[in-house]
Amino acid sequence: METNNMAAERIQRSRGNVFADINVPGADRYIAKAELAARILQIVRQRRLTQAAAGKLLGISQPKVSALLHGRLEGFSSDRLFRFLNALGCDVRITVSKPHPQTHGLVKVTTA
Repeated sequence: METNNMAAERIQRSRGNVFADINVPGADRYIAKAELAARILQIVRQRRLTQAAAGKLLGISQPKVSALLHGRLEGFSSDRLFRFLNALGCDVRITVSKPHPQTHGLVKVTTA
């Protein structure tokens, strides 16, 4: 029988946001950008666009499309991702809730 010298790994259930799970400040903004990028990827795949064709439509180079579609989102603001979704034919709606001063507000992406 082999002896495992490693301590037992602790498994923790996700709270639904990997960035929050690892205590990244502004985790809701990071997950929102990731969800926007995932929607862009989904549309590009559904439309069977090449990266070059997607770049032409979005007004960016093929290497930038590659970065975007592979989740490398540095340099892509939320506003820029909104514009990409608009270029792909999507409406982007922003709703601001009533204030709830007892807690910090969140950024959340939902898709129709």
